[in-house]
Amino acid sequence: MSQRLHLVFGGELVDPTRNAFKDVDDIHIVGMFPNYETAFNAWKAEAQKTVDNAHMRYFIAHIHRLRDEETEASPTEELG
Repeated sequence: MSQRLHLVFGGELVDPTRNAFKDVDDIHIVGMFPNYETAFNAWKAEAQKTVDNAHMRYFIAHIHRLRDEETEASPTEELG
C-alpha cells in the first residue's frame, strides 16, 4: 500500500487575493501527514488560530501526487 503524504504549511500573504507569501523565510511548516483526514484536521486547527488575520493562509499540499512510484524515474531524478 502506498502512502498518500500531505504537507500542511502557511504564512502571511502579500495580498489576500493572491497566493504569494510576504516572507518565504517565515513560512510555518505545520507538518507532514499520512493521509488527507489528519492533514485536514491540522490545517483546520492552524487556520482557526489565525481567522482574524485576512492575510494568513494555510494550505494542504498533496505530496503523493508529485511522484508516481509506478513510473520509472529518469537518471537525473535518481542521482545514484
